[in-house]
Amino acid sequence: MIHIYGRYIHHIWYCGAFQNGKVFATSFGSDEKKVLKNLLEDIPYGVAFQQIERPTAFHKSVIKALSLIYEGKTPPQSFPLNMERLPKRFQQILKAVITIPCGYVATYGGIAKACNTGARVVGKAMASNPFPLLVPCHRVVRSNLTLGGYGLGINVKQKLLEREQRGLDRELNIQFRNKILTVFPVERVLERLTKRVNVKFPAIS
Repeated sequence: MIHIYGRYIHHIWYCGAFQNGKVFATSFGSDEKKVLKNLLEDIPYGVAFQQIERPTAFHKSVIKALSLIYEGKTPPQSFPLNMERLPKRFQQILKAVITIPCGYVATYGGIAKACNTGARVVGKAMASNPFPLLVPCHRVVRSNLTLGGYGLGINVKQKLLEREQRGLDRELNIQFRNKILTVFPVERVLERLTKRVNVKFPAIS
């Protein structure tokens, strides 16, 4: 049995699916129906689920963590994630993404190198990430430090990164399973966005 619990916090719905003491999937957004629909899409066909009427401290803390991450903050704890149903290579990729700290981004290619796979595989793993926010796929960008894609829309990805600015200016090397994952200050991504917006084209005479 999978249990579902959600809360409306500061105009955003946060929802989680739980099974056997682990987070099975998460979803968030401003539209309650869409949030629930996205969550249910991650529940395998034929698996029973029901809404939680009396949430435990665990359920509440997961929802609180989702809201903190959305607001650009780092939650005080991490949570066990049910990844067993995912392909092994996707599991490794998601675990690598979890290591990206708030205030930084990593590239598809950088994660691919750390996980001995291809950048397209990383892209597919991000597109099917069942744990948005808890596995911060919004912190994964293109090799040229432009935004790339995001299931909930580029505008949402940009807003998440804007809230995660920390005034950082140096790259950071993170060790992941005997490999090095280089992460970059989120400011570099946002600076590129600003430059693109401010591009001026010559007048046509």
